[in-house]
Amino acid sequence: MVQNVAALRALESEDFYLLSGVEQGMRFSEWVNRGELPEYAGLTGEEVGYRLDRCMERDLIRRKTMQYEGYQLTFEGYDALARAFAERETVQGVGAPLGVGKESDVFEVQSYQPFALKFHREGYTNFREVNREREYTADHHHVSWFYTARKAAEREHEVLEALYPNVSVPRPVDQNRHAIVMEKLAGVELSRAKLTAEQVVPILDLVLRELERAYDAGYVHVDMSEYNVAVHEDGITIFGWPQAVATDHENARELLERDVSNVVRYFQRKYPGEAPDSVDDAAVAAAIATGEFDSVRDH
Repeated sequence: MVQNVAALRALESEDFYLLSGVEQGMRFSEWVNRGELPEYAGLTGEEVGYRLDRCMERDLIRRKTMQYEGYQLTFEGYDALARAFAERETVQGVGAPLGVGKESDVFEVQSYQPFALKFHREGYTNFREVNREREYTADHHHVSWFYTARKAAEREHEVLEALYPNVSVPRPVDQNRHAIVMEKLAGVELSRAKLTAEQVVPILDLVLRELERAYDAGYVHVDMSEYNVAVHEDGITIFGWPQAVATDHENARELLERDVSNVVRYFQRKYPGEAPDSVDDAAVAAAIATGEFDSVRDH
């Protein structure tokens, strides 16, 4: 990825015109015909050739020869287009990675305080599969990976704005294309936390209460696991909301119950002596949905 503002500044305006032209073309085709780029980019044919070479050298685009010569953005190229963060002075520089996964890369960024910059990667290698699973791409026949990733970022930012600060989620700061700037998480992932016996049920209850607050605010997380919860001195934070659905979704209660089950089963596996042996997931989900949840021990 393009990891700092200095690297972005090495690109010239015409390089961004070319990248934007490829982005525009990819709305209609997975690979953009070389002959269409002058119109999409607003550049002469000669200038397009020069900019293609510059962007290829920097791994911002890739080329494929089929019945025609086609071009496609790489995620590095799409990262470069998210330069609006630098232009809006949201970000002054990008530092060390905070987490690299199958569907996102997260970096620490420099601003008036440390933030986290999350680049969504949904669909880069399997966007057809993601397209079938994600609600926000269901009505589109041609869906490129960058469209899928951008819609995931937009969705997550929208949900965070709706939930913060009433639900313990990262504070959203900014969003552009497939990237979000948000509050940097404190603490450690639940998967890496080592809870004492006295902490197990209280932390589990905290997670479930945050799901209750989110439900009350109109959303179900849908992807709850030990990898989407941070544990810190002040409590817990739930992150990773791009798959969230509204509580009026036809499967909202079923998805809520699945979230509850995922969290409860994790605690039972990792802390078999402290977590309740038997929990009625449906009853917990029902209590959350009606705003009556108190403790997992009641179910």
